[in-house]
Amino acid sequence: MPTRRQRQSVRRTATALSLLAATAYAQQNPGQPPRNDAPIGQFEIVGNSLVSAQQMFLGTPDKVYIIDKTEANPAKVNNHPAWAAEFSVSKKAGRTMDIVTNTFCAGGNVLGNGTWLNVGGNMAVTTGGATADSQVTGGQPYEDPDGGQSLLNPCDDGNCEWTLIQQMSTRRWYPTLETLEDGSIIIIGGCKWGGFVNDANQNNPTWEIFPPKDNDGPVESDILTNSLPANLYPLTWLLPSGKILIQSNWKTTLLDYKAKKETPINDMIEAVRVYPASGGTAMLPLTPANGYTATILFCGGNDLQPDRWTTDWDIAQYKASTSCVNLTPDVSTTYVKDDPLPEGRSMGNLIMLPNGKILCLNGAETGTAGYGPQDWAVGESYADNAVLMPVVYDPSAPQGSRWSRDGLSPSTIARMYHSGATLLPDGSVLVSGSNPHADYVVDGVKFPTEYRVEYFYPSYYNERRPQPQGLPDQLKYGGPYFNVTLTKDDLGGDVNNIKEASVVVLRTGFSTHTMNMGQRMLQLNSTYTGNADGSGMLHVSQMPPNPSLFAPGPALLFVVVNGVPSVGVQVMVGSGQIEEQPTTQNVELPAATVIDGGNNGASSGSAAGNGNESHGTSAAGGVRDSLNAYTVHLWPALGQRVGGIPIERADISDHWHALDNTDFELHRTLHDFLLRLHYLIRT
Repeated sequence: MPTRRQRQSVRRTATALSLLAATAYAQQNPGQPPRNDAPIGQFEIVGNSLVSAQQMFLGTPDKVYIIDKTEANPAKVNNHPAWAAEFSVSKKAGRTMDIVTNTFCAGGNVLGNGTWLNVGGNMAVTTGGATADSQVTGGQPYEDPDGGQSLLNPCDDGNCEWTLIQQMSTRRWYPTLETLEDGSIIIIGGCKWGGFVNDANQNNPTWEIFPPKDNDGPVESDILTNSLPANLYPLTWLLPSGKILIQSNWKTTLLDYKAKKETPINDMIEAVRVYPASGGTAMLPLTPANGYTATILFCGGNDLQPDRWTTDWDIAQYKASTSCVNLTPDVSTTYVKDDPLPEGRSMGNLIMLPNGKILCLNGAETGTAGYGPQDWAVGESYADNAVLMPVVYDPSAPQGSRWSRDGLSPSTIARMYHSGATLLPDGSVLVSGSNPHADYVVDGVKFPTEYRVEYFYPSYYNERRPQPQGLPDQLKYGGPYFNVTLTKDDLGGDVNNIKEASVVVLRTGFSTHTMNMGQRMLQLNSTYTGNADGSGMLHVSQMPPNPSLFAPGPALLFVVVNGVPSVGVQVMVGSGQIEEQPTTQNVELPAATVIDGGNNGASSGSAAGNGNESHGTSAAGGVRDSLNAYTVHLWPALGQRVGGIPIERADISDHWHALDNTDFELHRTLHDFLLRLHYLIRT
């Protein structure tokens, strides 16, 4: 009878290539969340994760996938303890999964075709984290062969499983994964055998790309060589320039991975942010207003110098930093001080919300990530004094007033080392995990192994949500715009709310060790037409024609009206393939217009706009400009013919401008006709 390892080998050989096929999404119009009586600003315990959530990610709108390290979890799969699970958001229940190898401190991210990749982890272990005698089979009780790489195509039918693929080219414990502009993934750093921090004898200061390209093996990295010992899980972001920002210990560099060249920039200031200092990090929203310029926020961590990363003193009581700084690396190489946290925090997650704000939660006020047997440890935890109160950061607020706790309440569960969080499509945040122990421990300790799942409900949760019609299931890098219809109710009874409405694309990322690898939010450029009956239409550009702004792969699409997001729908960004992404210029948007049915007036904005401006031109003139814009955009679809007779576009444009401004009703009729014709052609 074949061994479990042999069965897995057959399965991975048969299915690895199929897992790299494109993923397609069937689009549905978003409705309302499952409830409108949630405890706003509070945490609610909703279920059991089955395994402790050391790593997690949203794979489908209804499924969160959870990965633990190999340990004695009570939940079983294939006659051994489970260390992976699938959690249903709607049912608030899960099923165990068999991820086979020891995923302890692995990294993850999503490929451009929608397949999730999990890389690295620890050697095979037995009870208590002790090294197993056999690294090939893992031995009892876990049968966890030495780590490698696994793929998952998420599903909603409960039939998908993790599939092992080829072994890694080199051992990596604590690696970071960043999706690139072609949908492949760069795997950065790690160590060979583990420990609290890294050292020169086991450092793996290299990066490589999956799927491999041109048989190009691991490439040496200067920053990972020179930033010991706190260089595990380096902080990385793909930048609009196509370079990758890498922040490790106190050092920072810009990696041109195509040229295999690093350019060091200014050192981090005030605190170490990488593991095990574990500050919270997030890229601020990319918007038309900021020119899609990337700014990264770093908060918390601690100020330990390289010679202090030892375990011969009481780290658990060392105060975490309150410092927050930001960096805009494509513009300036200098870190800028931002508003500090209300208290020091290590292991705090920064979660992007669809309204553009950032939720900070989890972590501890003293200590660092990690655990061990030292007598000063809290049980085994290297941190103490859990921070139970969340806090919200508003990047649009004036400096000095960006952090707020208005309306927020604390959790009742300490979320320490090995906890995480992820945004859900309904705009709530799932929180789970915490296990600062070598194995499963629940009795007699301050910070037990946690399986409880919480939902946190932001301020907008119980509000009536927009229910936009016409959302696509795929976004391309440039091309024709699409139209999104909003009813009067969607606009809160005031058509002028359409002026501030926005459409945002949000990737929730792979949550582990305070990071959400790949988390990113981008606002699409848009203009609007507000109708006299109180309804409206958003004219929305495709993604900017630069895949480095937002790498290809699945993401959530939200429409936000007056600070209230719709329920997010899953879309594929890009071609759905791991390839150089097709790009083209975005078609110019129609002018922004609001029709006032009460006084036969209208206001108009710029055709290039972002949905946030109104320039107040005359009523007929505004509609006339919009008509002209529709003519320009409809021309290719109409085939430049009316009734079989070729017509020059300039002729029609001239007719629009020749119409007298008093002919408002004619303008309005023609405008509505072209608007509806455009919608029919686009759909």
